[in-house]
Amino acid sequence: MDDRGILLRAGRERVVDVLFGDHRVWSFWVRRDTALTPGLGRLAAWPRPMAKYLHGRARVVVRDSATEEVLFDDDVTFGDDTSEIHFVNDRGVEVGIDKSGRMVPTFATRSSSDVASLVDAVQVVLDALSAAGAKPFLAYGTLLGAVRQGSVLGHDSDADVGYVSEFTTPVDVIRESFRLQREVTKLGWRTSRYSGAAFKIEIPEEDGVIRGLDVFGGFMDGHRLYLMGEVGVDFDPAWVHPLTTCLLEGRPMPVPARADKLLEAMYGPGWLVPDPAFQFSTPERTTRALDEWFRGTRPNIKHWQRRASGHDDDVPTGFSGLARVVGDYASATGAQVLDVGAGRGRDSLWLARRGLQVTAYDYVPRALRAVATCAEQEGLDLDVRMLNLTEWRSVFTEGARLALEPRPRVVMARHVLEATSPAGRDSLVRLCSMALRGGGRLYADFHRPAQARDLTWAVGPVDADRLASLVRRAGAKTVEVDEVSVKSGPPVLRLMGEW
Repeated sequence: MDDRGILLRAGRERVVDVLFGDHRVWSFWVRRDTALTPGLGRLAAWPRPMAKYLHGRARVVVRDSATEEVLFDDDVTFGDDTSEIHFVNDRGVEVGIDKSGRMVPTFATRSSSDVASLVDAVQVVLDALSAAGAKPFLAYGTLLGAVRQGSVLGHDSDADVGYVSEFTTPVDVIRESFRLQREVTKLGWRTSRYSGAAFKIEIPEEDGVIRGLDVFGGFMDGHRLYLMGEVGVDFDPAWVHPLTTCLLEGRPMPVPARADKLLEAMYGPGWLVPDPAFQFSTPERTTRALDEWFRGTRPNIKHWQRRASGHDDDVPTGFSGLARVVGDYASATGAQVLDVGAGRGRDSLWLARRGLQVTAYDYVPRALRAVATCAEQEGLDLDVRMLNLTEWRSVFTEGARLALEPRPRVVMARHVLEATSPAGRDSLVRLCSMALRGGGRLYADFHRPAQARDLTWAVGPVDADRLASLVRRAGAKTVEVDEVSVKSGPPVLRLMGEW
C-alpha cells in the first residue's frame, strides 16, 4: 500500500472494505475495480476524492466485506507528513466514498437522531406525494435496506422513493412529475431536477449536512416497467400494486406488493448479498429509452457531477482574467454580476468579496456549496442558483424573474459555450436578451475550435461568427470578438456584447 493505491494479488472475485482506523472509507471489487500491473499484481488506485486526505499516517485495514476476514492490517504513512489522517469534512463530520464515488457523510457515520430525522422527512414526502394523487413507495437503496435489514444501508448516503404512474405516455409522466415537485416545494423543501421524471429534495441535517431524497417516477409501457433511473424490465403490474408495508428503522413504510421482484430488477438476483461497491450495469436498451423520453434536458450531467464530487468542502481561491474585467465593469456601473457556469465559484466569490452583488449559476449547484457557506459566513451578497441551459423551462423561468427586475447587469460566461450544446448556446443568448433589457454587457471567453477538440469536457467547437450573429439578433447594440491572453495556456477568444 502506498500513495498510488493498494497493490494486491487477486484470486476469486470479491468485494473488500478499506478502513482507516475503525472508519470504512472505501469498498471495491478486487478484479473489476483494479488494473493489472505486469509482474506486480493488480493495483486498486485511490479514488480521486480520497487524494486530498492521504497525507500522514493511519492504521489501515482491508477486510472481506461479506465475511469481515482481515486481509491487511498495518500502520501506513502517506507522503512526508506524520500527522494522523482523519476522513472528516470542514464541519468535522466523518465522510466516505458512496455508491456514486462521492466523498460524503454516509449513514454509518451519522447519529441515530440524524437517521431518524431523515426517516421523518421520507414520511413527510411520502404523505405529500400520496396527497397529490401518487402511490409512492421506498425505492433503490432505501428499499434494499428496509427489506434486507430493516434499516438504512451504512454505506448509503441518500434516500430514494419511487412511484409508478397511472399514465402510460412519457409526456404525461413528465407533466405529473413536475406537478408533484410543485406540491413538495409548497412544503418549503428546496428541490432540483434530475430529468423529466425524477427530482431531488434537499434535506438539511443539524450540522449542515445536506441529504438528498430522490423521487423517481415510472410507468408501465405495456407489460414493461420503466422506473427512473435504472429499471426497464418485463414486469407484472400486480408486483407493484396494491402496495404493502415494510419496517424502516422501526417504522412501517410503503413498498411494492412484491418488493423482491423490484429489487431483483434493480440489483440482480444477488440483491440479498451486501455489496457496498455495487455498480449499476443498465442495459443499453433501457438507458436509450430513458434518455430519449426523460433525460434529453440533462446532457453530460454525470460527467459534471463527477467533476464536482470530492470538492464539497473546499473553498476555491484566486480569480480569472475575465473576472477582473467583469469586476471592473460592474464596479464602475453598479451592475449586478450573473456568473453563468460558475463551477466551484472561484470567480463568484472573488467578485462578491469586492462588494459586488453576484448570482452564481451552475448546472450542478452542489459544487457551489462551499462558496455559498463561505459567503454566508462573511456576509457577502452572493446567491447560488441552478441553471440548465438545455432546458427551456429553466432558462425562461430564470429569464422572466430577471426581466421583472430590470437593472444594469453583466453576464459572465467563462468557457461555458464549449461545455454545452448548440441549443444551450442559443439559450445563453436568450437569457442575456431577457436579463440585460435594463442595460449591461455579456462577456464570454471560449476556446478556438482547434483547442476545444482536445478538451475532454467540451461538447463541441464554438463558431465565433455565428455566436456574434446570435448576440446581435438578441438585441446587443455592440458586439466585439477579440483574442486575449490568459495566465496559463494558449490565448482564447473573448466576446463582448453590449445592450
